[in-house]
Amino acid sequence: MALAGVRVVELAGLAPAPFCGMILADFGAKVIRVDRTKVAMAMDTQARGKQSVAINLKTSEGVAVLRKLCVQSDVVLEPYRKGVMEKLGLGPQELLKENPRLIYARLTGYGQSGSYATAAGHDINYLAMSGLLSRLGRSGEKPYAPLNLVADFAGGGLTCAMGIVLALLERTKSGKGQIIDASMVEGAAYVGSFVWKSRRIGMWDHSRGENLLDSGAPFYDTYQTSDEKYMAVGAIEPQFYKQLLKGLELDAAGLPPQMSFTDWPELRRIFTERFATKTQAAWSKIFDGTDACVTPVLSFDQVSSHPHNQERGSFIKDPNGEESPRPAPVLSRTPAEPCLASDPVIGEHTVEVLQEYGFTSAQIDQMLTKEIVECNTVKAKL
Repeated sequence: MALAGVRVVELAGLAPAPFCGMILADFGAKVIRVDRTKVAMAMDTQARGKQSVAINLKTSEGVAVLRKLCVQSDVVLEPYRKGVMEKLGLGPQELLKENPRLIYARLTGYGQSGSYATAAGHDINYLAMSGLLSRLGRSGEKPYAPLNLVADFAGGGLTCAMGIVLALLERTKSGKGQIIDASMVEGAAYVGSFVWKSRRIGMWDHSRGENLLDSGAPFYDTYQTSDEKYMAVGAIEPQFYKQLLKGLELDAAGLPPQMSFTDWPELRRIFTERFATKTQAAWSKIFDGTDACVTPVLSFDQVSSHPHNQERGSFIKDPNGEESPRPAPVLSRTPAEPCLASDPVIGEHTVEVLQEYGFTSAQIDQMLTKEIVECNTVKAKL
């Protein structure tokens, strides 16, 4: 796989950093998640392909173990607030002195500088600070966050993974590592670059929820069907809009012009009434094979059985039958090969990993006895 041979130490966190680690693992990196000891269960639902080492970082010996793991790896993925690692003596400046090739990725909400650098927050806060949240929502309604996808995962985990891969690529030329300052505010804003840069051409002249791509246009929206499911419509271009009207059996001559902003409420009313006359399956049959840009809004239960997704193998199942998306994008020579084994329990691979990093059996036994590290291999097999 593309990242085979890359060793990553991921300090356990929530949502964005685990997603970043899973991406790296899916594409071949050896990802070691460092968990705390005496924790009942991991909160990482994106642990596919990772190993778990449990270390007591409240002890100086535990900190020394983590230091050794970090300086002997290619990447450190750190999700803590600014200053936490420095207090442990494991900040990037210290570790890069020992291993100048180390890539130290710091994934936080507000970044490593600025007045909010040490402030708590979640996706909705970062999205708000990026400016994008002000543009999300229906006309006349308050802004809403689309799950926690934009800041946590697109602007956070995915952007951080890109930064790591870029740093690994650059290292092949310079031989040097570097520090990655991944801010979810900035990552979300960057993901929204199109919104920022298309303002000058008038795409966002109207209020929230009244523009072409934010549910303002009746030909770019969702509509309920007779069986209380939904169809998604994205018929922007004239040739696609013509196909939409054909499928709906509507005569363009009897309708307001497509781009007449003041007539959009009337068009929406007509489309709403028409879509409500048939089931989702019936509309899918009508529009499949056309360029009307009309598709069913698939539920999680429907998505993997849709013929297109089935043909591409877009979703995978683990041995327990749990379904999830296949890693993307698809590489022709070195595609991702996601691990379908059960997610690791906390400390499942402690002994195995420490041996790989040069600790002797006697040293490991001593650390286990003193509760500097924790191993739960037996628990994992039950």
